[in-house]
Amino acid sequence: MHFFVNCTMNTAVEFSQKDRTEINKLQKLLRREVGRAIADFNMIQEGDKVMCCLSGGKDSYTMLDILMNLKRHAPINFELIAVNLDQKQPGFPEHILPDYLQSIGVEYHIIERDTYSIVKDVIPEGKTTCGLCSRLRRGILYDFAHDHGVTKIALGHHRDDIVETLFLNMFYGGKMRAMPPKLKSDDGRNIVIRPLAYCREKDIERYARLKNFPIIPCNLCGSQENHQRKVIGDMLNEWDKKTPGRVENIFRAICNVLPSHLADTQLYDFDAMSDTAPVEKFDRLDVINL
Repeated sequence: MHFFVNCTMNTAVEFSQKDRTEINKLQKLLRREVGRAIADFNMIQEGDKVMCCLSGGKDSYTMLDILMNLKRHAPINFELIAVNLDQKQPGFPEHILPDYLQSIGVEYHIIERDTYSIVKDVIPEGKTTCGLCSRLRRGILYDFAHDHGVTKIALGHHRDDIVETLFLNMFYGGKMRAMPPKLKSDDGRNIVIRPLAYCREKDIERYARLKNFPIIPCNLCGSQENHQRKVIGDMLNEWDKKTPGRVENIFRAICNVLPSHLADTQLYDFDAMSDTAPVEKFDRLDVINL
């Protein structure tokens, strides 16, 4: 039998052999996908100081767990720290994250800022708080990273988040835009990476449940059942049930863009076309869909 310390209960949880086998299987899958994303986008380099932004949700717990595992076996040396922003939500269990992070032996920092009150004062009741909340949180974490010599900021967004963001921007913003696996912040001070970019949410959810991570629910965004991201998420889940593989194909499309087959004049120089210009090669599927 195997045991894992549950920081919320301070008791040992017994793993069956079946659960242990499933945990190992999922860990290998997630580690492979995270390693592939790191390699494809050159996310982590020798000597990097990587800051894992830990919210207390399943995604960030899984990201930290997999990155710690990769660090032990990686051919390069890099530093890993965990950082949580305590936004002073009423009833927030402040002991859970420190207890858990101490138990796994990772360096961590807890930043205390009352952004909860700011959001509740500014956003009318019933309106989506995510935009303001994320901007405040992002600014605080960016400043911390800059002041503490962090070279990479790791966020726990996964493949489903990226696809959801694409449709959010298309449906509500009129833009074909998603979340890049790696980007430089607007102020140019930080590089943000998303190591879970290739990972499926259902694999992460299963892994977090089996590992018994001490999940902390969010009383802001987690309580907004009708906001736009949830609507998009429900739509994609329905697609996944009715047509398995559709969400995977959408993500592949994000990674395989043909600017000349869209209509953005800032992205592709249509004016430069002429009868003598070389013909661009495309495959049979493009011909079918013309």
